[in-house]
Amino acid sequence: MRLVETGVITRDQLRIALYEQKQSGQMLGSVLVKLGFLDETVLAAVLAARTGLEPVDLKRIAPDPSLLRRLPKAEAMRCGALPLNLDGNTLSLAMADPYDIVAMDLIRRHFPRNVELAPRVAARTDIEEAIERHYGSAALLDDVLAEIETGERPSAAAAGEEYRHPVVRLVDMLLTDAVKRRVSDIHLEPENGFVRVRYRIDGRLHQVRALHFAHWPSLSHRLKIMAGMNIADKRSIQDGRFQMRIGGGDVDFRVAVMPTVWGENMVVRVLDHRRSLLPLSGLGFSDSCLSALRLMMERPHGIILVTGPTGSGKTTTLYSILRRLSAEDVNIATLEEPVEYQLELIRQTAVHEAQGLTFAAGVRGVLRMDPDIIFIGEVRDGETAQMALRAAMTGHQVYSTLHCNDALSALPRLADLGLNPRVVAVNLTGVIAQRLVRKLCPHCKTRRPATQEECLLLGAEASAPPFVFDPRGCEACGMTGTIGRTVIAETLRVTPALEDMISSGLGGAALLRQASAEGFRSMQEDGAARVLAGEISLSDLRRAVDMTRRI
Repeated sequence: MRLVETGVITRDQLRIALYEQKQSGQMLGSVLVKLGFLDETVLAAVLAARTGLEPVDLKRIAPDPSLLRRLPKAEAMRCGALPLNLDGNTLSLAMADPYDIVAMDLIRRHFPRNVELAPRVAARTDIEEAIERHYGSAALLDDVLAEIETGERPSAAAAGEEYRHPVVRLVDMLLTDAVKRRVSDIHLEPENGFVRVRYRIDGRLHQVRALHFAHWPSLSHRLKIMAGMNIADKRSIQDGRFQMRIGGGDVDFRVAVMPTVWGENMVVRVLDHRRSLLPLSGLGFSDSCLSALRLMMERPHGIILVTGPTGSGKTTTLYSILRRLSAEDVNIATLEEPVEYQLELIRQTAVHEAQGLTFAAGVRGVLRMDPDIIFIGEVRDGETAQMALRAAMTGHQVYSTLHCNDALSALPRLADLGLNPRVVAVNLTGVIAQRLVRKLCPHCKTRRPATQEECLLLGAEASAPPFVFDPRGCEACGMTGTIGRTVIAETLRVTPALEDMISSGLGGAALLRQASAEGFRSMQEDGAARVLAGEISLSDLRRAVDMTRRI
């Protein structure tokens, strides 16, 4: 096979894929992608070269809307195809698998008999993303709610697709809309007479809908069924998860239910792998932070801690580090609660304290599995801290998170957990403290001179005030004034000088002076630089980072 000859896949991978193909009956290319042996873009390029068909970049082509009305969205998804344009009797369409004869026959049913199909090759993910982008929603949310209230069933023929219960469509539309809008959490909150629907976007909650309370039982039942929960139990705390394919990619949803005075409150965590699993260079760290972090990662043993409050992106940073370190000649083991993303080549274990599998017990087990690198989800007690330190002392790289406010605060926190400062000094490689701050929309941010107080916070001269930027709002950012978030961080690398000072029990002020002399830059300084560069607003920075120390 050419893929083996060119080194794209190995013979072992081909053998595994062929066996899986016999079991599932799927196309070999689809099996290779599903197993993670082949990227979809590479598969599309191979198919194009093998068939002689022209590849197509769907990000640069807008399909003819009249063709979209002919081929229903559900059928396009099922076939992995998108009609592009009709030139005479020749219909050009993007297809993930141009050998799929069944799909070609299904598509022909929606066009006149004299139309000939001219497939062009594109990755299935790109096709599904384009379908979501160009088709839009099959029906408005208000139409679905009206259908639930009136009980009137629309014509399946008019909709162009098979009939689905309105509650099923309502849930699917909410989830799809949340993924499109980069939502991290969906809050469904019953109150007196209505249900409030709020999205958490870039760390802030926004109310998007208010539904009548009569819709809540069926809506909550649907979500609980999808998440594998007990629909009869309305008085217990429950959690579950499920997966959907939205916009060309698999999205995980974690559902948590809590009983309240008005009924079951529900929060759905949205885990979109395409947006959350970023390379280390794509998280927003400054060059100085990345440089210090790379030096820490080169040390063959020791502990690296990432600190910050809940929701500050600690786990995302550590996942990015682990992906960078992942290789066939390295054994990486993790202990997590829960496992949010499944990473290739990494042995991941979920902690279950009720069953006796705690972080501390997990570290003992992992040390018997011949690991090179160990990731501990959180150092939360003295026993876990002692086991993490023991792993570092026996020649392992250890990564973990710790709840404290800044990098230097990690040292007294470890002492509180019962660790000897001298042993910590020798085995602590470094500490990263971080926060997430909303990025200003580049299309609508407004510029103005800084006030006298703002100059003081930014460390600028009030006699020559710099310009700062404020959010305004436009269509590109959904009238929020911000798009996405970036990391504000400080990286404390334990150098020989700092190691001696920590062993001697010197306080934070002395350590800060030494670290600053060696190039350490605090989160306040990092944030001020981002404000002056026009990346973030000072008001958002002050919400995330304590800037009062600079006054």
